[in-house]
Amino acid sequence: LRVGCPLMLIRNLLPPKQCNGTCLVGKSLMPHLIEASIVTECGRGENVFISRIHLYPSGSDMPFHFCRSQFLVRPCFAMSINKSQGQTLSVAGIHLWEPCFSHGQLYVACSHVGSRNALFVYAPQGRTRNVVYSEVL
Repeated sequence: LRVGCPLMLIRNLLPPKQCNGTCLVGKSLMPHLIEASIVTECGRGENVFISRIHLYPSGSDMPFHFCRSQFLVRPCFAMSINKSQGQTLSVAGIHLWEPCFSHGQLYVACSHVGSRNALFVYAPQGRTRNVVYSEVL
């Protein structure tokens, strides 16, 4: 992790602003704390502090105890279409190395950008299909 790196929360910390999938930008990295700024819709621009937490295994039959420390974030240079749901993006690039396989998935991917000039789609096959199940409509 580095300052300026895009991050994504991987657990709910303080809903509704710090939920699983919330995108952040790291501002300051310390040994036990990360200062970050929220870049997603809910709480945009707000500074948050994410501390390192300790995780202990449950139901362990081992004769010793161990603890795992981690920040509940991961680098977020890219995200899946499903993770992008509910977010508004200023610029988006969609890499379709395989066609969409679920009802409305292409629509969801393309509808999170306000302007079509800020949407970039890469489909190696040259074309893709929009999957729509008429029985769902």
